[in-house]
Amino acid sequence: MRRHLPVLLAALAATGALLAAATGHAYAEPSPPALVSADPVDWTPHITDGEVWALARVGDVVVVGGHFTTATSADGKTTYKRKNLMAFRLSDGTVVDDFAPDFDGPVYALTTGPDGSVIAGGDFDEVDGTDQRAIARIDVATGHAVPGFTAPVKGEVFTLARSGRQLYVGGRVYVEGRSEGRGMIRLSAVTGEVDDTFDLDLASPDDRPVKVQDLTVSADGTRMLALGTFVSVNGKPRSQAAMLDISAPEVKVTGWHTDFYGVDKCSDDFNTYLRAADFDPTGTYVVIVTSGHESRVGLPCDTAARFETGAATRKPTWINYTGGNSLYAVEATDAAVYVGGHLQWLDNPHGHKTMGAGAVVRKGIGAIDPVSGRALAWNPTRTRGEGLRAFLTSGRGLLVGSDTDQLGHEYHGRVGLFPYP
Repeated sequence: MRRHLPVLLAALAATGALLAAATGHAYAEPSPPALVSADPVDWTPHITDGEVWALARVGDVVVVGGHFTTATSADGKTTYKRKNLMAFRLSDGTVVDDFAPDFDGPVYALTTGPDGSVIAGGDFDEVDGTDQRAIARIDVATGHAVPGFTAPVKGEVFTLARSGRQLYVGGRVYVEGRSEGRGMIRLSAVTGEVDDTFDLDLASPDDRPVKVQDLTVSADGTRMLALGTFVSVNGKPRSQAAMLDISAPEVKVTGWHTDFYGVDKCSDDFNTYLRAADFDPTGTYVVIVTSGHESRVGLPCDTAARFETGAATRKPTWINYTGGNSLYAVEATDAAVYVGGHLQWLDNPHGHKTMGAGAVVRKGIGAIDPVSGRALAWNPTRTRGEGLRAFLTSGRGLLVGSDTDQLGHEYHGRVGLFPYP
């Protein structure tokens, strides 16, 4: 939706629809007001091993990051060696021959960089045999690292978000030569230089190292939502989710706040159970998806939840429960909120690893009505595996990246595109 709808939302709450229903993301392009088809196109290439963690687009080129070694053409006749990063043309699915950088470890995050480049983050030490830890900027035209980009970062990068020439890096990250770990660092997207004026104090329970799991930026570039293991930001209580004002060089914590995501509400197996978030195209609301291995009405575990962005303290507008299966990815468009992961069901507040009353089957992928919070009829299915990790909207449709090879009842090795009708 493109506007606040207080009257309609109040009516939904009164009828119990909110309870019944009860992820970089920078500069998302406007989304057509229609659901994508449930039939994926036949011309995307395949990744034949491992898993896909991230997607980015630079013009007509889609860049795919993850942990893999081999790709093939759509017809399977041509095989390409690709070490954790590959690219294909969005117009026809052709694998880009000249784009074959060799990363010695997984790529977990991608974002578009300046001047026809892509920036990759992950858990690697070398690119094409040259020292390049955790983050690299790659020229899409040549497939080589951009000269002059040197980021003194080490650790694991889980998420990237760019706003203009500023690059926000999240994960378990450190700056070379400094002993303290940081959940988030700001760099120049052009040179990789650390911005020492960025000093966000993220505090975690018991002073453990902070991990930032996901960053997403509103389409106007003024706000960023951070998810991670923190319980406060700059001394303000913020349990695992914080909205930041990034419209000026000095980043500030906004008044937006939710206490829905307590640190002890889900399984102890996770240092954070928040997995991904996405703003809608207008910045009116944000949707957060979670894992957690628990399921009960009122719990935040294994859910997708919508929050309005305009007020200070927010409870979810709606919650959609999977019934105990993880969600790892979300993409909010005008027509739908697409969710992916290890799910088997949606609309399942009464199930716990079971299909409860009123639930609908949604294997590995699904779509939620942005207003009501109920599952839409769109149901292409995919082999669940560990889970779908990446979405990307484009003018052609919805791109997905995962760890399995069955999508929409067809063979699609770890990458696929659902087109607009």
